[in-house]
Amino acid sequence: MKIYHNPRCRKSRETLALIEANGIRPEIILYLEEVPTQKVLKDIISKLNIQAEELVRKTEAVYKECFKGKKMSNAQWIKAMVDHPKLIERPIVVKGKKAIIGRPPENVLLLV
Repeated sequence: MKIYHNPRCRKSRETLALIEANGIRPEIILYLEEVPTQKVLKDIISKLNIQAEELVRKTEAVYKECFKGKKMSNAQWIKAMVDHPKLIERPIVVKGKKAIIGRPPENVLLLV
């Protein structure tokens, strides 16, 4: 199991705590420091079964300043998230062929 984690985010911390409370020691990826590649993001989006834009945090200043109201392809959104990792919704938990966004944190219980 992997968690794309931001330790400054309360929801991300809560999700990690739930995983660990279930006896799992996930691989922790600090995605703001270790930015996922376009290939990795494409794979995560596929496992989430969503469109790339659905993984974008629309409350971030960079979204409001650079992307709000734009119509972009999945590939363009993925590139935007690689270029600006703060845009990536968090936390994302991946296990095998499945992934889930830990919002609310209890969502992760579907993977444990």
